[in-house]
Amino acid sequence: MEKRILILSNHFITLYNFRKELIKRLVDEGNEVYISMPKAKENEFFSDMGCKIIETSVDRRGINPISDFKLILNYVKIMKEVKPDIIFSYTIKPNIYGCIASNITKNKQVSNITGTGGTFLKKNLVSEIAKFLYKISIKKSYKVFFQNSGDKEFFVANQMVKDNYDMIPGSGVNLEQFNVIELPSGDDINFIFMGRVMELKGIDQYLEMAEKIKSDYPKTNFYIAGFIEEEKYKSIIEDYHSKGIISYIGFQKDIKSWIGKCYCTILPSHGGEGIPNVLLESAAMGRVCIASKINGSKEAIDDNVTGYLFETGSSEDLTNKVKKFVELDNIAKTMMGLAGRKKVECKFDRQIIVKAYMEEINKI
Repeated sequence: MEKRILILSNHFITLYNFRKELIKRLVDEGNEVYISMPKAKENEFFSDMGCKIIETSVDRRGINPISDFKLILNYVKIMKEVKPDIIFSYTIKPNIYGCIASNITKNKQVSNITGTGGTFLKKNLVSEIAKFLYKISIKKSYKVFFQNSGDKEFFVANQMVKDNYDMIPGSGVNLEQFNVIELPSGDDINFIFMGRVMELKGIDQYLEMAEKIKSDYPKTNFYIAGFIEEEKYKSIIEDYHSKGIISYIGFQKDIKSWIGKCYCTILPSHGGEGIPNVLLESAAMGRVCIASKINGSKEAIDDNVTGYLFETGSSEDLTNKVKKFVELDNIAKTMMGLAGRKKVECKFDRQIIVKAYMEEINKI
């Protein structure tokens, strides 16, 4: 029986990159799909698919009591008008404010904890406010999906959820789209950092490591793909780029071709990830991954088998792991990459996530 489904999102690109297969399946099975997200010309992708778009302003950064209260009221209005059978939400504000609204309207909402960013890395006023907001929102919701066990344990220990949760393997990866590609030919060994350029993502450790490795192994290249999020890094990145230590390539729409040009993906994040898709997509293409020992990355990488895990925040340990990788022969590099692909096929196929959502729909 067809259902009416409301999806709450804070941005087109995250829905497109991580949920389009689910949305296509929902539409193909005859469900009526409404998507609440900020205005963007790219939204046509989903309206062309058959979804009804509800343009909703979402301030993705920080806490502003006035705009956040307006968002709750807006969600209540949308829910009363759409009368959905079930609501799916992603990221912090749609999760929290969507759940406050759905608790008011008595709708069933499934929230996906896609990572907590830097919110809970330090105990401060922001983290305490966030705990309070989670307790009055998702704790009372119909279902919460966690992407890694560390987040789940933290939420349970801090009484931010009841027993209304399940585990899913991240956002999964489209195994057909991200297929295995042979390692590049030639003598150069290329590495890539994909993500927002900011302290939380471990960019300092990446730069320090690149400088050390480049001096010892001149045939290594270090790419940085992503927006510069924090102003202080603009001059730093420019300096490292002009010296030839790194190559800053900015945000890339076609990230797949850049993964293909590289031997290895490095994610030195300090925490707050769900299960990082840059690791899943890279492993799916047969690339070795090196990442910090944080929740999410520990699930994505089997240490010394599909890649390496290093001590979070330690550029020295990261440098040692990169050296270890550089000194492997090409057969060993290839075998590690293929082990990563096999792991992704078994545990992180996006169809596993689609199936979990379809099961929730079939219950109602």
